[in-house]
Amino acid sequence: MEAFLNPHFPFDPSLATGVLPTYWVGPRHLAGDDGRLYDAVADYLAGFGWTSLTAVRGRRELDKPLEDLQVLRSTVLHISPDALRWAQWVLPDEPFYLGGLPIAWQVSARSDASSPLADWSAYFTREVPGEVIAAFLQALDACGQPSAASAGPRVVLDAVTAHGWFRDAEQPQTAAMHPTFTARISLGEVPPLIQDADPRALIAEAEDEGARGWQAWAEPAMGAPCLWAASFSASVPHSLVAAFASSLSSTTPVLRRVLPESTRDHLLRAPAS
Repeated sequence: MEAFLNPHFPFDPSLATGVLPTYWVGPRHLAGDDGRLYDAVADYLAGFGWTSLTAVRGRRELDKPLEDLQVLRSTVLHISPDALRWAQWVLPDEPFYLGGLPIAWQVSARSDASSPLADWSAYFTREVPGEVIAAFLQALDACGQPSAASAGPRVVLDAVTAHGWFRDAEQPQTAAMHPTFTARISLGEVPPLIQDADPRALIAEAEDEGARGWQAWAEPAMGAPCLWAASFSASVPHSLVAAFASSLSSTTPVLRRVLPESTRDHLLRAPAS
């Protein structure tokens, strides 16, 4: 259930017409997706000139009317003009969970348009702020070769520490967190089912260290369920993850009408008008 940004705010006549007031809120990593994660990201992709395709599969008995069609799968796929990168809205599909939360967006890229396989993939659950996914996609759209590594992992940590996050004392080279301990980003072994061209990602058990990728998540309170989670497979260029991290840790407030129940008491807010 979505809650008003400020349930104690004086009555607003606009609520009677179903129009919710808009607020500037922060910190960004707890602001949620405003209940419109698909539209927010899809609007950015349309601006980049990506093509949108929708595939729907259903089942209908011969003696049943068309309106009784049972939709089994509905996928919206956005493809870049060079066909080297794509973003898929996977929430309506069979659930694929990350941190106990269903994946909403999967973003993939390849170095050769003739290859049917992605070199890497990134995954985002609901409640990841749309602005943050958009920053990642903008960096992906702008890079000439989406699978080329152009920077080391330090750029990711530099992106968040520049906005006040601090490095993990036990893992200063691979992890950082928000000062309130409500969000974290770290480089480590990737969860199961994360797709990547690195063959080490396919090995469930190995003597050597497996492929490592960036993971990020928000946890409103210690031991509480995650608000959102994001996972980047091992071959995602660090520079692209840095774009995500920079937007995630930005101190610039975002516009919201609704926000998650679990974080509304953690946010600073101000009327947008």
